Amino acid sequence: MQRAKSEKQNLDVVSLDLANAYGSVPHEMIQLALRMYHVSEVIQVMLDDYSSGFRMRFSTNDQTTNWINLEVGIAMGCTISPVLFVMAMEVMLKAAEGSAGPASLGGGCSMPPLKAFIYDTTVICSKENETRRILTRLDVIMSWCRMEF
Repeated sequence: MQRAKSEKQNLDVVSLDLANAYGSVPHEMIQLALRMYHVSEVIQVMLDDYSSGFRMRFSTNDQTTNWINLEVGIAMGCTISPVLFVMAMEVMLKAAEGSAGPASLGGGCSMPPLKAFIYDTTVICSKENETRRILTRLDVIMSWCRMEF
């Protein structure tokens, strides 16, 4: 941002925070990420079996619901969870990053339009129409995944 300012370049910077990060990742997205990153089928099946066992039910003083299978969420505290989360996020971000070119910071320096750290994502564009396009694309992807920033 300092370089763009000193070079008098336009720069849009938008910070996004994923709502309920670990609790909102669809198991289907995790399986897609595992396939895209060529994880062995044995591991894919093992992780699918593991996540398909996520169930919950609700109880009050006089009633208890039936068990409900969960289709979203990654187990907190599980050692593989951060890797699965990052893989799933990477698939979503890769699907969006082609919507905008690198941001020009001046002096021949440029930067990719998306930067991410865990569940925080930053959009960096030097043209307003590209910022709008990448935000729209992210919105479509997140809606498809039933997730939101």
